[in-house]
Amino acid sequence: MMASNNLSLEQQFTLMTYKYRMKKFSLYESKQYLKVTLHYMLIKDNLIKFLVQNKKF
Repeated sequence: MMASNNLSLEQQFTLMTYKYRMKKFSLYESKQYLKVTLHYMLIKDNLIKFLVQNKKF
C-alpha cells in the first residue's frame, strides 16, 4: 500500500509563503528558524510514535 505524498493546495500555499518570508532572513535568522523547525518536527514525530504505540481499538 503506497500513500500519496502530494501536498494539498493549502500546504503548497503555506510552503510558498514560508519561502517568501525566508528570503528576507539573514543567515543567522535562517539557522535559528531551521533549529526551531527541526525541534517542532521531532516533537511531532515523537507524538505520532506515542499515539501509534498506544492506540486503543
